[in-house]
Amino acid sequence: MNFAWPAFLKWPAAIPQPAFLWPHMLWLLALLPLLVLLYAGLLRRRRKLALRYASLSIVRQAQGRGPGWRRHLPPLLLLMALAALLLASARPVAVIALPSNQQTIILAMDVSASMRATDVEPNRLVAAQEAAKTFLKELPRDVKVGIVAFAGSAQVAQQPTLNREDLVTAIERFQMQRATATGNAIVISLATLFPHAGIELQQLSPDRMRGGWGRSLDQPPPKQNEFVPVPPGSYSSAAIIMLTDGQRTTGVDPLDAAKMAAERGVKVYTVGIGTVDGEIIGFEGWSMRVRLDEETLKTIAQKTAAEYFYAGTAQDLKKVYQSLSSRLTLEKKETEVSSLFALAGALLALLAGGLSLLWFGRVL
Repeated sequence: MNFAWPAFLKWPAAIPQPAFLWPHMLWLLALLPLLVLLYAGLLRRRRKLALRYASLSIVRQAQGRGPGWRRHLPPLLLLMALAALLLASARPVAVIALPSNQQTIILAMDVSASMRATDVEPNRLVAAQEAAKTFLKELPRDVKVGIVAFAGSAQVAQQPTLNREDLVTAIERFQMQRATATGNAIVISLATLFPHAGIELQQLSPDRMRGGWGRSLDQPPPKQNEFVPVPPGSYSSAAIIMLTDGQRTTGVDPLDAAKMAAERGVKVYTVGIGTVDGEIIGFEGWSMRVRLDEETLKTIAQKTAAEYFYAGTAQDLKKVYQSLSSRLTLEKKETEVSSLFALAGALLALLAGGLSLLWFGRVL
């Protein structure tokens, strides 16, 4: 909840205005100007007393110059301490980056024949493998990672594990195949994240529209684990990163698969690699034109409350994975920071008392 600051306490325009859980407590800040007036009144009274007693003036002249600005510093620090404590009482909250509770990440990597294209040196597949290895090194050791490889079908190359050596071995074992099934990759990744949820490719097969799973219309559908859909992106314990260089040529519709991920709150970060306009490549005597379907990848990311990244070079791909590493290990959260203001107030009060004791032999 935002608070409308009083006119005499203008918040700097360059700094985002904080929010407070108890904003009405901020009206207590109006007491600070009264304390300043009280302090100024005490100083005037002290001067009048000094003039009334000439002997005190003679002693002061004999001692030389007075404490000057040092006399006002401890009260100023004490005033700042009170301001910090009053702000703490309003329970301020701020959006700060905190370690994420991300526990599992699935890397869904395209191993279709188009990944042999050399527009990304030395070729798309090798660049993707090297970037993925660097990504693994930068992740915290307590984050599990699974590998799903997909082309005409999708398979789990490595179950989620903390063992980085096993993950690197799985990445290095990639074998190219024909076709591209991006939708299958998402579904298999979800099935890996939720092994007991009954997620299957058949749930999104075209046969489902004709009675489902090859059944006659009078047969009851198979029993499935029921679940309650959640808001997209709300599942913070896992995420999927899908890298591909082509458009879907087989398998389930990737947008249907994205809807399945969104209903489970899982974010699907998509990474496009290669040329948007397309390129003709050869594979096992075949020639084909491969074209990056950016529109679908952007839609997948949008549906699941994630982001889309484009990598035109090997260096771009490494930067994308570095960016994803920071996004998945740190997340911005709205957090109460009352303790920080209380700590600042306590330190300022201690500093004010310490300086007063050092300079004048008394605590304020």
